[in-house]
Amino acid sequence: MLNQARRLYASLLACACLCLVSVQSWAEEAPRWGVNMPEGVTPVSREIYGLHMDIFWWCVGIGVVVFGVMFYTMIVHRKENGAKASNFHESTTLEIIWTIVPFLILIVMAIPATNTLLKIYDTDDAEMDIIITGYQWKWKYEYLGEDVSFFSNLSTSRDEIEGRAPKGPNYLLEVDEPLVIPAETKVRFLITAADVIHAWWVPDLAVKKDAIPGFINESWTYVEEPGIYRGQCAELCGKDHGFMPVVVEVLPKEEYTAWIGAKKEEAEKLKALTEKTFTFDELYAQGESRYATSCAACHGVNGEGGVGPAIKGSAIAAGNLAAHMDIIVNGSANNPMMAAYGPQLSEADIASVITFQRNAWGNNMGDSVQPIDVLKFKQQSE
Repeated sequence: MLNQARRLYASLLACACLCLVSVQSWAEEAPRWGVNMPEGVTPVSREIYGLHMDIFWWCVGIGVVVFGVMFYTMIVHRKENGAKASNFHESTTLEIIWTIVPFLILIVMAIPATNTLLKIYDTDDAEMDIIITGYQWKWKYEYLGEDVSFFSNLSTSRDEIEGRAPKGPNYLLEVDEPLVIPAETKVRFLITAADVIHAWWVPDLAVKKDAIPGFINESWTYVEEPGIYRGQCAELCGKDHGFMPVVVEVLPKEEYTAWIGAKKEEAEKLKALTEKTFTFDELYAQGESRYATSCAACHGVNGEGGVGPAIKGSAIAAGNLAAHMDIIVNGSANNPMMAAYGPQLSEADIASVITFQRNAWGNNMGDSVQPIDVLKFKQQSE
């Protein structure tokens, strides 16, 4: 009987070793399969990954011990071998053991977990701040103290999305303007939303925070190596939730300084455009381009409608100019899908879009709206 028990125990131990080897092999291959969490590119992300793997292996070890004892007991102490169950009730010793041992294990796990959590939430001593605002369905980035802000929109073509063209390597994970930050710099993110709940998530940076209207969540990152890192909105936020990617480009400090300088110059040029008078052809061409980026997904490439109403022959595009300007600047109270584009687009873009919509697809209203007209309308609406 004793020899049989030893053989069974040796067999179980061998099986456990094989399981450990298999699990180790899985852990090594998991990142390639995409079933394990990424290690990331920041000190905190690597610490999170290390904590994750440590807890994983502790759980594997606990499982091997518990199931080893359980299977050993079921096999060796069988009724057919003459084993008889012990009769005991309310064993104080056993209750103390199975209370204290798990408690100690949890304490051991909690110490490194707490240290890591404290680092995740430590946004002090940030070198720069960026406000991130979620919109349906895009992100707005504002660099505090730099007078620089812009929207980041999905840039994957409609042909790819609708299956008319092959899907690219970064399908639904590419934008027209990425968030740009410098390497080796602690950057604090102030995350909120303008309409519904979104979530700003970049796995490689170990940042995932809800963007809640009327509330600001804080997070931060410190990336050591330049590169491009991609993520998505991680909160179901409406019909185009899957078309709301996040792209973060990390530049060396010298290149970032040049980039932010160029963005400041661009902002000054946009302000100057408000005072410029455009020809009809300039407005029409610019409006056609902006319509394709900001309006076509809802109103149709040819203004025929889709998720949103048609622009072609509509009462808005062929009606009162002030009403047309109002719905684009302030949005629609009756249709939440029609967002307020006043905070999202420049005066020049709004003027060009209105000019295009009122004259495209046979509308032929002959109207031409200048940026200064939009600026005056905004001032009157405040």
